[in-house]
Order: sequence, then structure tokens, then C-alpha cells
Amino acid sequence: MWIGAIDIGGEWRCFMDVQLDHLVCWVADPLVSLRFYEEVVGLPGVRAEEFREGKAPFPSVRVTASTIIDLMEFDAMRRVDEGTGVMGSAGHPVNHFCLAVDKAEFDALKARLKQHDVEITGNSTNSFGARGIAPEAFYFPDPDGNVIEVRWYG
Repeated sequence: MWIGAIDIGGEWRCFMDVQLDHLVCWVADPLVSLRFYEEVVGLPGVRAEEFREGKAPFPSVRVTASTIIDLMEFDAMRRVDEGTGVMGSAGHPVNHFCLAVDKAEFDALKARLKQHDVEITGNSTNSFGARGIAPEAFYFPDPDGNVIEVRWYG
């Protein structure tokens, strides 16, 4: 269903009513990654107990009410390929993903990263994103080298 239109370079284009449901991060140890995303990044775990009990194939963390990040072990790549029917599609790297937070949480996350000895690998100012220009952003790796950008909008 198309819900609206937007002017892109003088040309009006329709857009759908769509939201990001989930993304998959390949990880060496889902429990190590789960702890990192819960304790350092501050995202609540989803199906964590079910995973620990062997009742779920992987844990996730909640980004918004409608978006999660799945923490899938590298060993699951073949299963994912078979499930999608596209062999070789699993395990492809993503440059980074970005989380938008308010300024207070931005500063609190920086402090938690420092407390947990997680290096901030880059900074940017006035960078463009889904909501326009963000005054500040920084980048850091998770335990498996997935790069996370965090930004706030004024």
C-alpha cells in the first residue's frame, strides 16, 4: 500500500508504509554478544532465556517496539542459506548500522563504552540520516567487529 509521496530532486515519488523489522548480525558467541548489547549498548534482550534453554535458535535485542537485531552464530550460515533458498547469501558483511537516540542517552552510551573499554573508532558531525542532519555521531565495534553508529538529532 502506498501511503504518500516525497519530492526527490524535483521528482515526486510514492513510498510504501514499511518499517524495518529486523537485521541479522553474525556473531561468534551469541551470549557474549547478547551481554554486550544489553549491558553496554543498553538494548533489552529478546528470547534470551529461550536461547539459553535451547528452545530458540538465537537471541535478539529490541531496538524499537517493532524492530529487533538477531544475534546469529556464524555456524548458522548454512542453515540460513538453505532457508532462504539463495546459497551464498548468508554471512555477507554490512558496513555499519545506525541507532538514533536522544542527547542524554548518546552521552550515557559514550560513558558506558568507556567503562567497558570499548574504543570509539570514529566521530562525525552534521551527517545526514533518516531524519535529516544529526549534530553528532560516533562509531564503535561490537565484540564480533560489527560496526555500530549512534547519533542524536536536535
